[in-house]
Amino acid sequence: MDSTIALPATAAGMVPLNLLQWPNIIQGGMGVGVSGWRLAKAVSTRGHLGVVSGTALDSVLARRLQLGDPEGHLRRALAAFPVPGVAQRILENYFIPGGKPADQPFRIISMPALEASRPYEDLCIAGSFAEVFLAKENHNNPVGINLLEKIQTPTLHALFGAMLAGVDYVLMGAGIPRQIPGLLDQLALGQPVEMRLDVAGGTPAHPAVISLDPMAFFGCPVPPLQRPRFLAIVSSPVLADSLLRKSSGKIDGFIVESSIAGGHNAPPRGPMKLTDSGEPLYGPRDIIDPEKFRQLGLPFWLAGGYGRPGKLAEAQKLGATGIQVGTAFAFCEESGLTPELKRAVLKEARAGRLKVHTAPCASPTGFPFKMVELPGTLTDQEIYEQRDRVCDVGQLRQTWAREDGKIGFRCPAEPIDNYIRKGGKLEDACGRQCLCNSLLAAIGLGQVRSSGDMEAPLVTAGDDAADLAQYLPESSDSYTAADVLRRLTGN
Repeated sequence: MDSTIALPATAAGMVPLNLLQWPNIIQGGMGVGVSGWRLAKAVSTRGHLGVVSGTALDSVLARRLQLGDPEGHLRRALAAFPVPGVAQRILENYFIPGGKPADQPFRIISMPALEASRPYEDLCIAGSFAEVFLAKENHNNPVGINLLEKIQTPTLHALFGAMLAGVDYVLMGAGIPRQIPGLLDQLALGQPVEMRLDVAGGTPAHPAVISLDPMAFFGCPVPPLQRPRFLAIVSSPVLADSLLRKSSGKIDGFIVESSIAGGHNAPPRGPMKLTDSGEPLYGPRDIIDPEKFRQLGLPFWLAGGYGRPGKLAEAQKLGATGIQVGTAFAFCEESGLTPELKRAVLKEARAGRLKVHTAPCASPTGFPFKMVELPGTLTDQEIYEQRDRVCDVGQLRQTWAREDGKIGFRCPAEPIDNYIRKGGKLEDACGRQCLCNSLLAAIGLGQVRSSGDMEAPLVTAGDDAADLAQYLPESSDSYTAADVLRRLTGN
């Protein structure tokens, strides 16, 4: 191909107008597609940091194209991708004019693997590129992407795609992301990168790594890219200090997340104990002390329970740069959750009946995970028990060392016999939820099974979901991202 690569301006090094400032409010990067490009753009264009979720963007892109991309946004983003052949191949494989029939399943894409095929690389890199490109389109304010350390196999491709679109911030939690800052440095220079994977069940014959060579992907040298700022999501100053000392590169700041935040929570420090309702019991060692983070000397944002008026000023008085808010944005008009789920949650919140349960073992990651208790979702025990255990998205699969020293993949939410055959323990599989399929269903991308049934959704939110009614105008059953920002800032 031509050695001239056309990249978005910020990807090629143009600094956004207000990147020199730190944001006061960071919108959480939630779920699969809940924090989609529409939400991130709505927040970013109002002067705060909008964030897209980087989870399963390969599946999100492929499935939305199969629904016909009715407004043409994805095709517009793909047309801007700097390798034209990639967009053409993706459209040929997945785009269905007018959309697939509602009762037909989505075409399954390749699951993450150690050695990525070219079709997988295309879809993963372009999916991340498209989401960030659309979030940044037609304005010059920063946009971030949120990734999980527990989802390692797609990480390099998701980062590279986001950087090609000029992403300004990378946020990462659910683990200890020591390798990421240095990988960002290398990717910004167009250098080949390798990322070591965590391996369960013994010592493999060879290290488990994923790799990406930007020049091989493009077929020519890649121009220098903007290196995004890196914010690590942590729950303790001990972890933050360890990251500062052992990270492979520069950490620009911390998002300090308490146990009442939505999605995955850090486990309690010390042995896991449960409350009478079966939730993890957090104690004094888990209480956030902002002063200890202030002493680290880097910007930090407080998260978990800060989606209320006055909380921004409160956090800043404690030394924080600002706050991260997720739950309030998750149910606004611009979020990716289906309208039906948003209405159901807001109706329960307005009536004072909304319940959020912190499940200690629902997530395949092993981290506590918050679930909104709603009829028709996987929190309904009957629906959970009737669902056939299927693992065909694979974002949360673990790498494990087989007896022959080779690397395999397994997931505690896959069929139990398969999991045990791969060296997993029965007790680790019981009660696990397939977050990949249920979170895709929550944004209207649920798979249709051979029985004709569609995957049931799952909704996650923080403990402050009970306060969502504060954003609802008296005569309305919905609110916007702008409504949330007005309440949070007092403007």
